[in-house]
Amino acid sequence: MAKSGRAWIGQLGLRLALAFVGVALAAVLASILLGAVTTSRDVDELIAGQHKDLAQASAKAAAAAYQKGHWAPGDLAPLLDFVRRAGAVVEVRASDGRPLASSPRFGDVSAASAIHLVVKTRGGANIGSVMVKFDNQGLGETITRFQAQRWPSRIGAAGVAALIALIVALLVSRRITAPVDRLIDMARARGRGESGARAGDVRGIGEIQELAEAFDEMAAAREEQDQVRRNLVADVAHELRTPIAVLQAGHEAMLDGLTEPTSANLTSLRDEVLRLARMVDNLQRLASAEAAALQLRLVPRDLAGTVATAADSLADAFAAAGLTLERRLAEVGVQCDPLRMHEVTTNLLTNAMKFTPAGGRVVVEVGPDADHGPAMAILRVTDSGIGIPAGELPLVTHRFFRGQRSAGIAGSGIGLTIVAELVRAHRGQVEITSAVEAGTQVTIRIPVAASAASPDKAPKLHPGYNEIRQPQLPEVSTE
Repeated sequence: MAKSGRAWIGQLGLRLALAFVGVALAAVLASILLGAVTTSRDVDELIAGQHKDLAQASAKAAAAAYQKGHWAPGDLAPLLDFVRRAGAVVEVRASDGRPLASSPRFGDVSAASAIHLVVKTRGGANIGSVMVKFDNQGLGETITRFQAQRWPSRIGAAGVAALIALIVALLVSRRITAPVDRLIDMARARGRGESGARAGDVRGIGEIQELAEAFDEMAAAREEQDQVRRNLVADVAHELRTPIAVLQAGHEAMLDGLTEPTSANLTSLRDEVLRLARMVDNLQRLASAEAAALQLRLVPRDLAGTVATAADSLADAFAAAGLTLERRLAEVGVQCDPLRMHEVTTNLLTNAMKFTPAGGRVVVEVGPDADHGPAMAILRVTDSGIGIPAGELPLVTHRFFRGQRSAGIAGSGIGLTIVAELVRAHRGQVEITSAVEAGTQVTIRIPVAASAASPDKAPKLHPGYNEIRQPQLPEVSTE
């Protein structure tokens, strides 16, 4: 028995079982009615044909008994006996309407079923008439008895059908309702705050099993999101604790007269305020990236042009850092939000610049995805930096994550988090590969625009985009 005291079959199962029984009874009833209508019509036609044949045979027998211009008293006795054995009554009249012979019960039988025929000689002379009446004896009696005997068998068949339908319904409905009841119980358990409630491995039809799997996946995703929120609160609290403590201690020291409000002390406090401001700005950017799916303004755009613009904005920074920025850009049309893709490119290039020592190289590539076909476009940034340890690689897109090798490098640890959120909003994928001291490669795949998905269209190189920008070293005077 499932939780919350559900019955073996439950209300849903009972309704399904009753529906099965109702359908079975309706089918049997429809079959009985259809059979009764068609059989009754056929039987009526059969009886009417037999009555007509009997009346015609009676007229012929009466004509055959007519001898020497009249009927003798005993000539019509065989006709009366023949009609009696057939379950009918007959009366023979002369041409002037006088009754000549009739069955004993002729007057007691209703004339509603009577058939009246004229008796003629071979020459066509009218010599009299016969009137045949039919009652419930003979074939009519047999058919009536047969119809009456069929109703018990029909009722018995309906009962057997209902019993079979009930047994099948109980088995089938239990197989359907048991996992549904479990899902309902687990949903209510989660509503009560039991985050670990899962449907687990349920037995049932394929669709029910898929529903249970989807429920467990949803529950796991919800639990993961709850954990992410808890981690975010903890991370934010941890990041804010240090500058707030420094500000509090510095102000209290000044208020207590332990330190003087000198320019150096005020500058130190101002640095902490700026640090807080950067944290708030980072949180705002992160929140904006997470809501990007609701805020994106997708338009057809050449991805290479957007990336080139972002690279141009960082050209001076790369030169100042002593890094070579190499571009390999080919035209590829995508549906994207240009501002968001500019932000993605800027974050990737900035990240590569921070973790690549002077004299290193950063390569940015754009074009159709050769591995996944013309339906996908790639944006790839490869650097020759310090790399990421294998154990930290799955965590680099987590909020505020900073690896051990990032000590002493400015940053808040949300750059790749924002990239992952924005790419996901574009229905794309992020793939990161790295090796210590060998550099890092970040590959982004997003769907191309519908008009650009033709495999026959060769990518065109952007003029001025495919170039290598070496850092410009200052000239040293020899004078």
